[in-house]
Order: sequence, then C-alpha cells, then structure tokens
Amino acid sequence: MRYQVKAMKAGEGVVSFDLDARDAGDARAQASGRGYAVLSVRGAGGARLSLPGRRHRFPLLLFTQELLALLNAGIALVEALETLAEKESRPETRAALEALLVSLREGKPFSTALQASGDTFPDLYVATVRASERTGDLSEALARYVTYQTQIDLVRKKLVSASIYPVILVIAGGLVTMFLLGYVVPRFSHVYEGMGGDLPFLSRLLLQWGALIDSHGTLTAGVFLGGTAALLWWLTQPGTRSRMLRALRRVPGFDERVRVYQLTRFYRTLGMLLTGGISVVPALGMVAGLLDPDLRARLDTATRMVREGRSMSVAMESAGLTTSVALRLLRVGERSGQMGEMMERIATFHDEEMARWVDWFTKTFEPLLMAIIGVVIGGIVVLMYLPIFELAGSVQ
Repeated sequence: MRYQVKAMKAGEGVVSFDLDARDAGDARAQASGRGYAVLSVRGAGGARLSLPGRRHRFPLLLFTQELLALLNAGIALVEALETLAEKESRPETRAALEALLVSLREGKPFSTALQASGDTFPDLYVATVRASERTGDLSEALARYVTYQTQIDLVRKKLVSASIYPVILVIAGGLVTMFLLGYVVPRFSHVYEGMGGDLPFLSRLLLQWGALIDSHGTLTAGVFLGGTAALLWWLTQPGTRSRMLRALRRVPGFDERVRVYQLTRFYRTLGMLLTGGISVVPALGMVAGLLDPDLRARLDTATRMVREGRSMSVAMESAGLTTSVALRLLRVGERSGQMGEMMERIATFHDEEMARWVDWFTKTFEPLLMAIIGVVIGGIVVLMYLPIFELAGSVQ
C-alpha cells in the first residue's frame, strides 16, 4: 500500500514523500532507515475511484532527456529549466518546472529543489542528482538515469505487448458469451418451454438461466454493471497490485518468474545507485520499495548483515535474494570493486532470460486460451441445439 510520509532531515527541512509499504509501521521504518525523523504517516490512496489517465503524471523521462540535451549543449542549469518551462504547454508540468526555478534562485541545491516538489520526482531520481552534486557530473548522472529508465520501460513494454493479444481474446470471448447467455438463450427458452423434463439436464440448466434473464433482465443487468464497477474500483486500490502478485506467486511455475522479475529491477536500480556514488546501505534502503513485502523483509535482513560487515554476496545469498548467476557475478564484483557494473550485468542477463520465457509462454498460452474460449462458446451452442437433435432422432 502507498503511504504519504511527512518527515524532517538535517539540511532539507520538512519534506513530504510517498512510500510503498506493508503498513504504516513499515513506512515509518523505511523513512527512518533513510535518516528522516518521521512526523506523520497516512495512507496516500483513499477510497475514491481513480481511473487511469485522470491523474496528471510528470513526463520525467522526457524532461530528463531534454534537460540532458540542453546541458550537453553548454547551457547552464537555470537557463535550461527556463527554456523547458517556456516551451511547456501543459500547465501542471510548467508549474512544476517554475517551482524548481524558484528554489534554485533561492540558492537551494538542485536535489533539494527536486525533493521539495513532493512525489513529482521519485526518491531514486533525487538520490542520483544528489550524488552527482558531490562530483559535479550532473550530465553523466542524468544520462545514467535515462539509460536505466529506458531499460526498465523496455521490459515493461515487452510484458504489456505479450498480454495484449490474450486480453483481446478474453474480451472478445466474453462479449460473445454474454451475447449468447443474455440474448440468444432467453429466446431459445421460449421455444423449448413445453418440453420440460424431456430436455437433457445441462440444457435444462442453460434454458432455466435464459428464463431467469428473460424475467429479470433489468435486475441482472444492474447486478452485472455493479459488479463490473466494483471490480474496476478494486483494481485501482493501492494494495491490489501486491495482492495480485501474491496470488500469482501461488501459481505453480510463476513463483520463480515473479521473484526473478522483481530481483532484476532491484539489481538494476541498485547498480545505478552504486555507479552514481551512493553507498551500499542507503542505496539498499532506497530500492526496498521495488520488492513485495516478503522480499522486502528479506532485504531488511540482508541490509542488517551488510551493516554488520558481511559481504554483499554473503548477505544476499543468506537472505535468498540471489540466483546462481547473480551470486557468481556479485562475487566477481567484490573482487574487482565494480559492484555497480556487475549488478547491471545481472539485470541484463535476467532481462534476456525473461524475454525468452515470455515469448515461449505466449506461444503456448495463446492457442490454449483460444481452445478454452472455443470450447465454452461451442458448448453453449451445442447445449442450445441438443434438444433439436434429439427431436430429429426421435422423429426418425
């Protein structure tokens, strides 16, 4: 679930940001682990229905790419932000850029200005910029973030693309099934009205359903629409995604894939932070929100072991946050001193493995799904016409 945390930190003052956490106590613990003195924690979701696309989202990747291009052209940071604000047509985005300019003109560091914008800029972005302020390589840090976000989006797009065709099949099959059950079957129920017990058992059940729809069509339509609205509301709730992930992990064969997918994002993000100059323990706290509650509890154990002086590979292996490939590459990174690069290689390896698995799964699942939809629709049609076949047989 998502929580809004209001906290204080030396050098930053009072700030407000959002966290993904199991409960309010977990959100408080995450904020404390980042060095904040927590003032208040409250749920950021609420009970209202938030439809996709209704809430304005700051175009972070586009903003970073444009800012990077201007900085590489030799334009100063304030002037670059002024240029982006002048060309922006959306009032919400322009307001966010003007707020950054106000903070910079007051003499605040860029990272502090970003953090003061609330949840417009994620903690990872703020941390990347803050680390670059110590070394003076803002352009390099922004380029690193663009690469990171592009790779994350690429994996997400592969998963979305693989799910489009099955979703279309399910929707089309569902619409055809609803048409048969809501319109065709009730008409057939009148035709067979006088046959009574002469009908096969399954045909009787189907036609009784048709008679029910015919008699209480308005009530049934209301129940169906109410159920659909309730389902949409449930899908938009903050805790739904974590519940769906937990349910998916109970399906045989999916548990390990979901775990590897989360670990891939975890290692890629951690590698970016370490490459940017952020130390291990703060970086581990920043990436905790990428994991589900079960893996997050394991990460707490690994973080505690790292604080005690254990190596990263030992801590991750003991907490169950590695694969065989990840463990070997972590050990190589410890010997070479290139932990950030090794973590990015871990993520790249598992991204390619995930892409191959998604391709295999879609090629197997799509024909199976088509067969299931065909059996359901064909079964309804056969049950409707079965009495006619029996009548024709008795006449002969």
